[in-house]
Amino acid sequence: MTDTTTSVSPLRRRMIDDMMLRNLSPATQRSYLHAVTKFSRHFGRSPDRLGLEDVRAFQVYLVSQGISWPSLNQTVCALRFFYGVTLNRDEIPERIAYARTPRKLPAILSPDEVVRFLEAVPSLKSRAALTTAYAAGLRVSEAVSLKVGDIDSDRMLLQVRHGKGAKDRTVMLSAQLLDILRTYWRLTRPADWLFPGRGKRPIDVTVLHSACRSATKAAGLTKKVSVHTLRHSFATHLL
Repeated sequence: MTDTTTSVSPLRRRMIDDMMLRNLSPATQRSYLHAVTKFSRHFGRSPDRLGLEDVRAFQVYLVSQGISWPSLNQTVCALRFFYGVTLNRDEIPERIAYARTPRKLPAILSPDEVVRFLEAVPSLKSRAALTTAYAAGLRVSEAVSLKVGDIDSDRMLLQVRHGKGAKDRTVMLSAQLLDILRTYWRLTRPADWLFPGRGKRPIDVTVLHSACRSATKAAGLTKKVSVHTLRHSFATHLL
C-alpha cells in the first residue's frame, strides 16, 4: 500500500472502495490510508503480509516516538478496519488493543476571554466563522461547511449539513449571531458558501486553526485555544 508509483495498487483501491461503501468521511479516509501506509513503510513490506505481532511492534514503536493517545487510537481504528474489512481477517481486529486515553478537563474560556479572543482576530471572514462556531457550538468542519441558505432567520435556526457521522442537524441561531452574520453578509456578499475560500470551495479549516493561534497570542491568553475550545466554552456558558 506504499505510494512508490503514481498508480493505485489493487489493495489500496480495495480499501478506498471499502471506506466509500461505508460512507466514511473524506477526513477519516485520508487518516486511515495515512496510518496503513505508515505501518507498511515502517516494515518495508505490503501490509497484507504483516500480522498481529507486527501491529503490536508498530504500536510500541509509535508510543516510543511520543505519539499522542488520540493519534495512537486513530491508528488502531485504521488497522482494525484494514484487517477486519479489507482483508476480511476477523480474528485480528478484536486483538488490536486501544489505548486508554487519560481524561483531562478541556480548557474553557470565560465570556470576557471569548470577547478578547474574537476581537483579536483581524480577518473579518475568520472572525465571523469563529464567532459562529462559538455562538452555535459548531465543530470547525461544520462551521466552514455552512452555506448562506443554511441560515433560517424565520425559525432562528442554522442547518448543519454532514456533521459528525455524516448526519444533518439544526442548531439554535441567536438574535445576536444573526445580526453579526447580517453585517458580515452586507460587507462581503457571499453567494453560496457562507465563508468562501479559494475557487468554489469553502474556507479551509487550517485557516481557522491558524487564526486561533494568532488571536490567542494577540489577546494575551495563556490558555491553548482551538475551535474546539470555543465549542466547549459555548456548552459551559449555556449552563
